[in-house]
Amino acid sequence: MRSRTEILLLVTCCGFLFFYGLGAFGLLGADEPRYAQVAREMLNRGDWISPTLNGKPWLEKPPLYYWQAMLSYRVARTLLPGKEGLSVSGVSEKCARLPGAIDAALMIAAIYFFVRRLRPGVELDAALITTSCAGIIGFAHAASTDMPLTASFTVAMLAWYAWRESQRRLDLAIFYVALALGTLAKGPVAPALAAAIIALFAFARREWNVAARTLWIPGIALFLIVALPWYLAVQIRNPDFFRVFILEHNLARFSSNVYHHPEPFWFYLPVFLLATMPWTLWFVMAIAERVRLVWRERRAAIAGPDDSWPLFLILWVVVPIIFFSLSQSKLPGYILPAVPAATVLAAEYLAARRERQAGISFAAALAHGLLCAALIFAALSAPRFAYSRHPTWGPEMRFIVPIPALFAIAIAATLVTRAGRQMLRPVTLLAIIFSVGVLIRFCAPAIDATQSSRPIAEAMQGFSREPVPVALYHVGRTPQYGLDFYLNRATQSYDSGQIPAEAHLLLAPADAQPAFSALIPGRKVSYLTSLPARKLELYWVGKKLGD
Repeated sequence: MRSRTEILLLVTCCGFLFFYGLGAFGLLGADEPRYAQVAREMLNRGDWISPTLNGKPWLEKPPLYYWQAMLSYRVARTLLPGKEGLSVSGVSEKCARLPGAIDAALMIAAIYFFVRRLRPGVELDAALITTSCAGIIGFAHAASTDMPLTASFTVAMLAWYAWRESQRRLDLAIFYVALALGTLAKGPVAPALAAAIIALFAFARREWNVAARTLWIPGIALFLIVALPWYLAVQIRNPDFFRVFILEHNLARFSSNVYHHPEPFWFYLPVFLLATMPWTLWFVMAIAERVRLVWRERRAAIAGPDDSWPLFLILWVVVPIIFFSLSQSKLPGYILPAVPAATVLAAEYLAARRERQAGISFAAALAHGLLCAALIFAALSAPRFAYSRHPTWGPEMRFIVPIPALFAIAIAATLVTRAGRQMLRPVTLLAIIFSVGVLIRFCAPAIDATQSSRPIAEAMQGFSREPVPVALYHVGRTPQYGLDFYLNRATQSYDSGQIPAEAHLLLAPADAQPAFSALIPGRKVSYLTSLPARKLELYWVGKKLGD
């Protein structure tokens, strides 16, 4: 009965935190619409091997996300025939983001069942803390490759440690299959990180043969059976695949700033702390306690018989952070695979405190309350930050600030009571659910208007339902990829000399008409509308004279 209640609670939390609002706002940034469009083109061609974008090979990422999105589109097309908004039925924001939500839910299930085997009594905390982490919730709502990698990598690492304790070959087989799926999600980074974590763990524990025993021939065969066929097939069809994917998008991306994502070495430290909110305090305290133990007991704290699990989790956290900190190209999603280890470590720390019947100090209660309040404040303030990156203090802030402040006070007051240990999880979940609900229900229109290309595409279709050419001038790649998805056709760029000879729609920054008119002398330009949230304007450009 207890297990059924816990599973029902997990299903409810995952259902709301991962699946609610998947289509509340349009696809964001350059990656979401790009990945969604690649999956659509593969499905339309019936091609499960070669990713393409606008009909050209797009070999930056392996296919796992594309395959998942293709299945999502296909099921939706079957269930919802006809038209749906801007796109053909089945191809929508919800369907594009559904793989991330499903992968996140499967990862939570794996955490619950593996931790129940490894450390009974901690499984519910570990699963719910992971579910309610800001980074996990955010990427569960994203059409990207980060959550498929994180989910498969998490299953792989948990299965490996379960094998180390039980020596069951089934666990080692799951490790290799999950690692193969991680390789299909984002490439060789999955086995590379796993190898580094296992090797360092073996070295720290002086278990010199554990790495050798991990190299199980049937497991390696399983890995190759799952991962290798696509890599061989795509290389045969696209001879440039090895150069583009391995040399450019793995080695060059790691060793140079060729893709223009430079950040300082310490970039991932604040990113990781933000990703683990609002449980950051307990993760930091768990690390601090472990460091104190190591300092006090030296070698015995690492190689002792009962300390291998915390050590394994710490290495799982530290290795990806250090690895990607050394990379010359940094994006926040890269270290997402380390977050589940941090949340499980926090759950272990809280369980140990409960066993000792340790109360929560006023300072810790207040700090945790403030972290929860910070997420609520961010959700309530999202429209202001969306419309202005440097918002000033306005009268409306008098109505916003008291809400997170009351949450902080209520949470802190609850945690310092005798029941504080038992109430930590419920009050935190309440704050998280409130934040996500506010963000999706009330802030989505502002996010959509300022960050997505969906309103731009809707404005274009309001003037022309026919698939007329669309050109861009000085608007960047984010609107370009977004419009490619929402209009389901390639846009052209004045900046690259792609000026359509026929009449077309033109998207340009506000007050840019004199500049782009100089590029099309003699052609009639008509102002259509403005998009003030994006500081853009839409024009109709007549056909080239003489055509």
